[in-house]
Amino acid sequence: MILRWILNSVALLITAYVIEGIYISGFIAALGASLVLGVVNAVIRSLFLLFTLPLNIFTLCLFTFVINGVMLKLAAVFVPGFQVHGVLSAIVGSIILSIISFFLTTITDD
Repeated sequence: MILRWILNSVALLITAYVIEGIYISGFIAALGASLVLGVVNAVIRSLFLLFTLPLNIFTLCLFTFVINGVMLKLAAVFVPGFQVHGVLSAIVGSIILSIISFFLTTITDD
């Protein structure tokens, strides 16, 4: 679990390096941001997906990308040293973050 937390922090740092509108002040901020992002995704994202289910079905689940971007911006509100500027940066950043996290997790899984 700690390894996954560190890997998500590294993925967040890589995402901040790639995406123009996402800024992280350092590795400690990335650790905090990945922890808060995990909690936000576990609790609030589930509720958002439930309440926006008709819209999500209508858009063939493409609205999930918007929800993921909103969760990234919401995590940035709670973590000092982590900033997300703009909705487009948040949406693209959440997609890039998911891809990087997936690859880092598959490399380290047994």
